[in-house]
Amino acid sequence: MFYLSEQQTSFGMDLDTAIVSLGLGWQLFAALWVVPALFVALKRLPMAVLRAEPRLQHMLYAAAVILMLTWSFRAGLSAGLSIHFLGITTLALVFGWDLALLAGSAALVLLSLLGVEPWQMLAVNLLTKVLIPATVCMLILRQAEQRLPLNFFIYLFVVAFLGGGVTVASSGLSLALLFGLAEVHDWGKIYLEYVRYLPLIMFPEGLINGIIMTGLMVFHPDWIRTFDARRYIDEQ
Repeated sequence: MFYLSEQQTSFGMDLDTAIVSLGLGWQLFAALWVVPALFVALKRLPMAVLRAEPRLQHMLYAAAVILMLTWSFRAGLSAGLSIHFLGITTLALVFGWDLALLAGSAALVLLSLLGVEPWQMLAVNLLTKVLIPATVCMLILRQAEQRLPLNFFIYLFVVAFLGGGVTVASSGLSLALLFGLAEVHDWGKIYLEYVRYLPLIMFPEGLINGIIMTGLMVFHPDWIRTFDARRYIDEQ
């Protein structure tokens, strides 16, 4: 069903505990969600804008590299259940769901190539670290736009700050649920060594996302694909 094996990363650091490889069935389950989502993201790519804006291409490449470096540092007690800064909220708000999905996927592929993440976990990681949090972030944005006033502070505090905390929680809970159902760890261990620590990362995640988005909204609002300064500021 699964196995645990110790592995040295190419960064010269041991993984927090061990590399987890799920059975083929769970990998296929994750792939059934990830592959269609990647196909949709590729279909929705703003290719004309990407070709016309080299700056956007450079920002996207830089985001993938920064994510890769950020995700290579993590803390955790149980094999495969690590806590780290996610950053998907900022990525999704700045680039949109489609580009965020591709940049996050590129970061995970790079981590797999470097040996930081096992290839056997690629589909599961794509599902829990990229697809689910990016989708949750977009759902929060849509709900805020429909139910709350279009306001600079609503976007900042509800979507960026609160959304950052909720997205990292959705990522962690989905991974915990998958590991529990796959019987990688028992439910008690998952709660005691992982789930109960998620609130500790929710506030910092929201704060960091909020700080980054505040700076971009003030100095470079045109860089944020989901933020229309005319609607959120000028028309208020």
